[in-house]
Amino acid sequence: MSANGATRDRIRLTMLIPTLDRSGAEKQLALLATQLPREEFDLDVVALDRGGPYERLLEEHGIPVRVLGKRLKLDPVALYRLRRHLRERDPDILHTWLFAANAYGRLVCGKRSRTQVVVSERCVDSWKAGWQLALDRRLVSRTDALLANSKSVAEFYQGLGYPAGRTVVIPNAVDPPAPPEQTREELLVEYDLPQDAKLVCYVGRLAKQKRVDDLLWAAQVLRQADDTARFLIIGDGPERARLEQHARDVECAAYVRFLGHREDAARLMHLCDVFWLGSDFEGMSNSLLEAMACGLPVVVSSIPPNREVVQHGVHGYLIDPGDGAGFAQYTLRLLRQPEFARQLGDAGRARIEREYTIEKMVSTHIRLYRAVMDEAEQAADGAG
Repeated sequence: MSANGATRDRIRLTMLIPTLDRSGAEKQLALLATQLPREEFDLDVVALDRGGPYERLLEEHGIPVRVLGKRLKLDPVALYRLRRHLRERDPDILHTWLFAANAYGRLVCGKRSRTQVVVSERCVDSWKAGWQLALDRRLVSRTDALLANSKSVAEFYQGLGYPAGRTVVIPNAVDPPAPPEQTREELLVEYDLPQDAKLVCYVGRLAKQKRVDDLLWAAQVLRQADDTARFLIIGDGPERARLEQHARDVECAAYVRFLGHREDAARLMHLCDVFWLGSDFEGMSNSLLEAMACGLPVVVSSIPPNREVVQHGVHGYLIDPGDGAGFAQYTLRLLRQPEFARQLGDAGRARIEREYTIEKMVSTHIRLYRAVMDEAEQAADGAG
């Protein structure tokens, strides 16, 4: 029996997200959607704004995708299209991802909707404006479950009024990257780097929150102690042109390479020696999990989500955000002690294999969906 009063063999589930671009939340949605058992879930995906690379992957797995073409922050046409789609689809559960989808989904469903709404928050969203936080608070009553990808995210949203009893933490999962087709020697030749180079990498979006400027400063400091160190900045984003110019201005461009977007970005980490992440805020970094899955020791900013994953001195090191000298100091220790660095990398890989698997992430979502449906059916029986 579904929450909508009809007998169904499967839970009808719609996932709603702003885009299907190549980014963290989108990756987690794709991992989850493609692994949910079809005998239990009748699934479709709706993108508010546009599709993207994950659209093809979903369709290859037989998952219908619809793009609504939202153009404005509050787009009445997109609201109408979403309302019509949900009326036709009649899902048991609407699982929304990220701010715009979380807002649109709850606005459309309303308090009286029989569709259960699971809201997925993926970051400690300190960037949100006052009106966005106010809207989040206003929509608490339209939320059947809040899903956070870290304890830090859960605590942030509980501070906005989300009940702890309706909040579930499901960490990100990682699909361990396979070794790249390229060898380390070939990578060094491709980017005109010496064969004895020690490679420190950053993988992620080039955006202000990532504080890549601080990593460039750390690179300058580290180079003074070890002139074999080289730095790979893998990824793209709005800050790329400015960061490349900054690297030229401070004269570190000779030993820093901006690789841009690469389809094999995660796999390239197998060829590196140390992973860096200097973010001001995160939810749970996919790149960090992938680096650890590759067996890399990590040097990352000491923000709450990173501290949930990395134990200082066990899997790598936690450094205060903005402390470029600290990044350099602890990275130098790893480069000078390769056997110790390998031990930290092995410990990180073991933790990922134990705690951040796709199987664990999917099974936890299934339990959440079942619990939401059970609660809805009990409420319907009580009302009847």
